[in-house]
Amino acid sequence: MSDNRNLDDAANGIDPATNDNGVAGLPENAFRELAADEQYHPVMHPARDYREVTPYSVGMGLLLAVIFSAAAAYLGLRVGQVFEAAIPIAIIAVGLSSALGKKDALGQNVIIQSIGACSGVIVAGAIFTLPALYILQAKYPDIAVNFFEIFLSSLFGGILGILFFIPFRKYFVKDMHGKYPFPEATATTQVLVSGEGKGEKSGSQAKTLIIASLIGGIYDYVLATFKWWAENVTSIASEWGTALAAKTKLVFSVNTGAALLGLGYIVGLKYAFVIFAGSIFVWWIIIPLMGTYGAPEIASMEPGAIFSDYARLIGIGGIAMAGVIGIVKSWSIIAQAIGLAARELKGKSSDIKEVRWQLDISMKHIVYLIAIALIAVLAFFYFGVIHTFWQALVAWLVVVVIAFLFTTVAANAIAIVGSNPVSGMTLMTLIIASAIFVAIGLKGTSGIVAAMVIGGVVCTALSMAGGFVTDLKIGYWLGSTPRKQESWKFLGTLVSAATVGGVILVLNDVYGFSGPDALVAPQANAMAKVIEPLMMGGDTPWILYMVGAILALILNWLGVPALAFCLGMFIPLQLNTPMLIGGAISWFVSSRSTDSAVNDARRDRGTLIASGLIAGGALFGVFAALTNYMGFEYTNPLSMTTSQALGCVMYLLLIIYLIVDCMRAKKL
Repeated sequence: MSDNRNLDDAANGIDPATNDNGVAGLPENAFRELAADEQYHPVMHPARDYREVTPYSVGMGLLLAVIFSAAAAYLGLRVGQVFEAAIPIAIIAVGLSSALGKKDALGQNVIIQSIGACSGVIVAGAIFTLPALYILQAKYPDIAVNFFEIFLSSLFGGILGILFFIPFRKYFVKDMHGKYPFPEATATTQVLVSGEGKGEKSGSQAKTLIIASLIGGIYDYVLATFKWWAENVTSIASEWGTALAAKTKLVFSVNTGAALLGLGYIVGLKYAFVIFAGSIFVWWIIIPLMGTYGAPEIASMEPGAIFSDYARLIGIGGIAMAGVIGIVKSWSIIAQAIGLAARELKGKSSDIKEVRWQLDISMKHIVYLIAIALIAVLAFFYFGVIHTFWQALVAWLVVVVIAFLFTTVAANAIAIVGSNPVSGMTLMTLIIASAIFVAIGLKGTSGIVAAMVIGGVVCTALSMAGGFVTDLKIGYWLGSTPRKQESWKFLGTLVSAATVGGVILVLNDVYGFSGPDALVAPQANAMAKVIEPLMMGGDTPWILYMVGAILALILNWLGVPALAFCLGMFIPLQLNTPMLIGGAISWFVSSRSTDSAVNDARRDRGTLIASGLIAGGALFGVFAALTNYMGFEYTNPLSMTTSQALGCVMYLLLIIYLIVDCMRAKKL
């Protein structure tokens, strides 16, 4: 039997005397297009069975899904950026398998990562939309929000995202092999492959991540709980800055948190600069112009009020148009993917039996599951949200058409640039849905609830589709069984949706979503600003939206990433400045040496440290929220001047730590 398997290995170009593919990492052709007669052989042999779904892998995946769902929800609502959990979860999985001495752990680690990664995608779908109900509830008390609306909206959206994407798996991960870069999947796969090497390397990675997580976590916990130094260092804290703001409306500010610094490092200098440029365009050009030449009621406002009530609405229009541009650019890919799905649904298959490596949930079962899911969504809309059947049916049709149409757009965005423009597409969905609802008589506060819950379903479906393509590409490179990834993704979605629903309720009780100390929740605020005038009959600021839309078209014509720029216009300046600082650090540490291998090692070590700062800062941020929730209060005795100065010092120390630790890396 052993001899026969060895002959089979040799026939497939695999040396049986070495580790499956005969290489320490991925095959040479993993990231390039294949020749006409060339095949890709994954790390795990396609014809062999491996330990994948085990009590350990499922249990650890669910545990990490809960932890990172809570962490990502907190960070996303605080700063408007949801970090991708795939890389830190993969690092944790590899570190644990090494520490526990598990052999042949690669298949189990893929399942851990796939289940755990449900956290980030479900969080993005939920927090970008559903907190808008709390934001509007402060103005319209008859808007009711409950756990089950949040939970079911996230759950059904996640399930639809999984089911709608599975028919397109082969197109994206196999047929387009080497044609898409898959940045996040590439990094995560490299982490998982490293665990198959010597334990010293994977253990060192886990140690670096843990240390960075503790530093970032303790730093952000002390900052949020005790406020020993300023969370936002701003020019208006000084006398000269206040005078400058009064005369010119010019303001400069930076958030001193660890998580944002790490996020900027991972985003990189290019996109961080584009985001910051959008913010500067609003804060240093638009707001001063409005404050100087605008109507008297605008000129008398503070810069922050001008930004909130007027300037950021231009960013909303830009975000929506950037989503339209993405759809237009991806239309040919949508058509190809739909054609592939149609052939699968017709049952066309070859006589060749698929190996384990290419086994999906059968298309017959997918059709049944989609039918059940859609019936459940219709029942949810009718019994839980709208209560008028034909209006619920219209809402259901909007969800089905938009979620299915945009599924491949979201997956395509992740495959190419690693960034999912889900917020822009959701904004457009809300505008379309609201116009339809008003036309059929569904408006007012009931219309607001219906539109936001529907927006939550669509947003989560698109977020899941974009995230799922990463998981399945990782599985393709490594040789996992797609059917197992697909099947257990549903359980991860269930757990993540329940966790996010609970965290949003707790954070609303602790911080709230309106008021001076409220959570920023920028995407949800954008949704609220869009939906309110449409449903309540107010004056919709179409001119500002149109200006943003035209700006996005011009940016696209100039080759500037329109979505990143317009997001910068919408997110407050203090949250964008640390993004630029983190991106600049990433460029600095990866360009100091004349040896490219050393630069790569430093950049990769920085990615590990930045992931730790993000995960630790976000996790301890949840602990800080729970501390406040339990009634802990602390009065900071420091003056504003001292607090601002100490904030500068602490932030500088954090930056020095990140740079110095990155520079310790050496080429392998």
